[in-house]
Amino acid sequence: MKTMTCKQLGGACDMAFHAQTFDEMAELSKQHGIEMFNKNDSAHLAAMQKMQVLMKDPQQMQDWFEARKREFESLPENT
Repeated sequence: MKTMTCKQLGGACDMAFHAQTFDEMAELSKQHGIEMFNKNDSAHLAAMQKMQVLMKDPQQMQDWFEARKREFESLPENT
């Protein structure tokens, strides 16, 4: 199991997510984002706006996603 924070995944806080795979990590981050969106959290809404700009360029978005995946893969396993 590995740990990444909301900020490491493009978000706005230090909430830690724990997952076995990067796909699981991405899903946890997505669910957290939905929760913060529903709470109208201004910091997370600002982070989401930055991601929306990134998503307008498919190559840039793919590069960002691959960089997060490499970061996940390079993390040590939780002890």
